This record gives sequence, C-alpha cells and structure tokens, in this order.
Amino acid sequence: MHKVGFIFDLDGVIVDTAKYHYLAWKKLAEELNFDFTKEHNELFKGVSRKRCLDILLNLADATATEEQFDTWMVEKNRDYLAYIEKMDASEILPDVPKVLDFLKTNNIPIALGSASKNAQPILEKVNLLSYFDTIIDGNSVSKAKPDPEVFLIAAEKLDVAPKNCIVFEDAVAGIEAANAGNMTSIGIGDAKILQEADYNFNDFTEIDLDFLRKLAKV
Repeated sequence: MHKVGFIFDLDGVIVDTAKYHYLAWKKLAEELNFDFTKEHNELFKGVSRKRCLDILLNLADATATEEQFDTWMVEKNRDYLAYIEKMDASEILPDVPKVLDFLKTNNIPIALGSASKNAQPILEKVNLLSYFDTIIDGNSVSKAKPDPEVFLIAAEKLDVAPKNCIVFEDAVAGIEAANAGNMTSIGIGDAKILQEADYNFNDFTEIDLDFLRKLAKV
C-alpha cells in the first residue's frame, strides 16, 4: 500500500469547465423562460447532471415528464460537449502542471475524482491524461457528492488508505465528501465558501513545493 495518494476534482480545479456548464444550463433555462445567473450556477458545482436539472426545474418552478426530463439531460450534455470540443492545454488552470509534475516526479499516485461523465475526453484534450493513475468519474459511481463514494473508490484504486489521501476540491459538496471519507481536504477557491476544508488556497499558484512535500511525505 502506498503512503499517500492525491485525488483531484476536475471542473474548477484542473480546468475551468464551469463556464461551459453555465452556458449550457443557461441555454436550457431560456427554454423554460428562466433567467439563469452565475449565482444560480454556484448551486450546480460538484453536483450530478440529474440533480442539477432537478434544481433548475425547482428554480424555474417548472415540471417535466420523465421523457422530457431525459430529453433535457441529453440536450444539455450535447450543448456542453459542443463547447468542450474546442478545449486545449490553454484551458488548464494556473500552476496545475507544476503540482502534477512534482507528484509524478516523486512517484506519488494520482487519481481524478469527478462527477463529470466527460472527464477522460477533457483530460485528453488538455494533454493531462498521462498524469493520472486512475480516473473515477460520473460513469463509475452511483452516489453523487457529498457522498464520499467517488473518493473512496479512487483511494481503493490507488491502493492508499482513505486517511492518507489528499483531495483538491472547489465545491462545498466535494469538500464535504472528502471530509466524510476521512481524507485531507484542500479547498481551491473562496475560503469563506469552502470553510470546512482542512486547507484553503485561491488557486494552485499559492501552493508551494514545501507544502506539497509535507503532504506527500517526501
């Protein structure tokens, strides 16, 4: 069993795909005659697509048959995929490669733990797929964050005890999931929103190698 393992969320941690989710949900909201704002989009961070649509329908005071619900899910994903089709390495958030390079150089196992069902193609488009020893995404789990399932499976695949896993997250649900899994949680973003995290940074530019060495025990 490895000493430690690092688990990364995708959206808002490695790449900023939140803006594309926002545009796709906004387009669907327009069909419902609802003005979907960036503040509304905060409710969707780290949440499954099905749960997001439930939230949107509630916000818009709208209802849907099961068939219409499924149609809207497909429609939203189609629009989102059209946006991410054009992604490249320029979409990687600042200093993410610095952190991944450090971990890889020191043979620290790395996993992705994301609600996204498009995680692998996104990592391929931004040329980061080779860094990850395992990818646990929305296709691999039955329970959405804040349930810790995605991170617990990642820990198992990395052969690392959950208590020795370090999780990077930008969403409240993700921090709650990491904490519920008895893992070290690192919030990337607003510390006031991610106040339950063990550590907080605005982005990876604030994380130095000494801090990583301490976490990685190297």
